[in-house]
Amino acid sequence: MKNIQKISLFIIIFCTACTEQKLESIGDTSITVFNKENLHFNMAFKENVAEDENGLLRLDAGRVLVKKIKLPDYQLQPEVTLHVTLTSNGDPWDKSGSMFVIPKTSNLSLVDFETGKFDLKTLKQKFPAISTYKKDSLLHEPNLELLRFMTPFGVGHFTNDERVKSRKPVYIPKWENEVNWSQNITHLLPLLEDEVYVGVFIDTWTKEGYNITATLDFKESEIPNHAKKQQTIIPLVNTSKYASDQKLYDEFSRSDLTVTFEMPASYKNAKLYYITTGHGGHAGGDEFVKKENNISLDGETIKAFIPWRDDCASFRRFNPTSGTWKANEFYDDVDDCEKIASSDLSRSNWCPGSDIQPEIIPLDNISQGKHTLKISIPEAQEAKQGEDNYWMVSAYIVYDNE
Repeated sequence: MKNIQKISLFIIIFCTACTEQKLESIGDTSITVFNKENLHFNMAFKENVAEDENGLLRLDAGRVLVKKIKLPDYQLQPEVTLHVTLTSNGDPWDKSGSMFVIPKTSNLSLVDFETGKFDLKTLKQKFPAISTYKKDSLLHEPNLELLRFMTPFGVGHFTNDERVKSRKPVYIPKWENEVNWSQNITHLLPLLEDEVYVGVFIDTWTKEGYNITATLDFKESEIPNHAKKQQTIIPLVNTSKYASDQKLYDEFSRSDLTVTFEMPASYKNAKLYYITTGHGGHAGGDEFVKKENNISLDGETIKAFIPWRDDCASFRRFNPTSGTWKANEFYDDVDDCEKIASSDLSRSNWCPGSDIQPEIIPLDNISQGKHTLKISIPEAQEAKQGEDNYWMVSAYIVYDNE
C-alpha cells in the first residue's frame, strides 16, 4: 500500500512538473492599433457615430479615435511597449494628445456616451466622466492613460515647405519627417487582456489634423506570466477631454480635486502613477508659469512638485512651423534662424514634440479600507475668453495581490 502511495505521489509531482514546463510560447507579437490614421476635426463625425470597415470609431467630431483590439493571451510574461509615430497632415500647431484604454470593468464608458446609449449629462456632475461613477448596476471608471504627448508644430507636412527653410536654426541638421514616442507599459498588462478598446485624443480643430500610427509590442520572456492574476489596477481620475460633452478642466482654479477609493485586506508594492501637464497659451498662463502640484492621501502630502521642463529647445527639429521672434529687439537685421522659437520656451511639463513620463509614488503605508486622494494646484488660473487655462491630470494605482 505504501509503495502504491509513493508511486501515486511521484506521478502527481512528475505530471505537475511537466505541466509547468509545457507553458505555451506565443513568441514576440506586434499589435497594430492605428495605421497611419488621419485624426481631424469634422462635425459630420459627431452627427453619425458608427464603426467603419476597420472597426474604427471617430468620436468628438473626429478628435478621438477608438478601436477594439484583440490581444494575445500570454502564458509567459511579456514586456509590453507602446510605440507611436505622428506627423502633421496640415495642422501647424502644437496640440495636447493622449492614448488611453477603456477599462473592461466599466459597463458605462466613452463609447456609450458618444454613440448615444447613455447621455453623459445624466451623471449630473460638473465635470463628468473624469472619475469613478457608480449607481445601482452602472459603473463608470475613468479611461486609463497609456501615453501623454504634445504634438510638435507641423512635423512632416511642413518639413520641406519653402516657408520654413529660413527658420531652421544652425544647431539642427534638418527638420524631421516625423516624431516617435515609446513607453514601457508592462505594469498595465492586467488591462491588456482579450478584447479592449484603445483610443487616442488630439485637441485639433482643423480639417487636416494629424496622421498617427500606434503599435503594442509584446516581447516574451521565459518567466511564467502571473501578472494578470497577481496585479490589480485602480483607475482614479483622468481630466483629459475625451467626450464631446466634457469641458476643459480648469476647476483647479476654484477647488481641489478629490477622489475616493478602497484598498483590499492584503496587498504589496502599491504605487500611485500620476501624469500632469498645464496649459494656457498666454504669457501668464498655466502652460508657461511654474505651478506646484500637491498630492495628498488622507490629509497627508505624499508628493509636492512643480511639473516643469526647461529642455524644450532640444525638440526644435520637430517644430518647423513654430512661431519665432527676434532674440534682441535692438537688432533689426537678425535672420529668422537666429530668432527665438515658441517651441523652445520652458513649459509646465510639456514641450512640443515630447511625451510625458508618469510620476511614480510608492504607497508603502497605505492600509486596508477607504481612502481619499486629493490633488491641489493652488496657483492654477481660470479659463477665460482667449485664455484656455486647464490641467490634464490622470492617476491610477497598481498593486500586487498577496
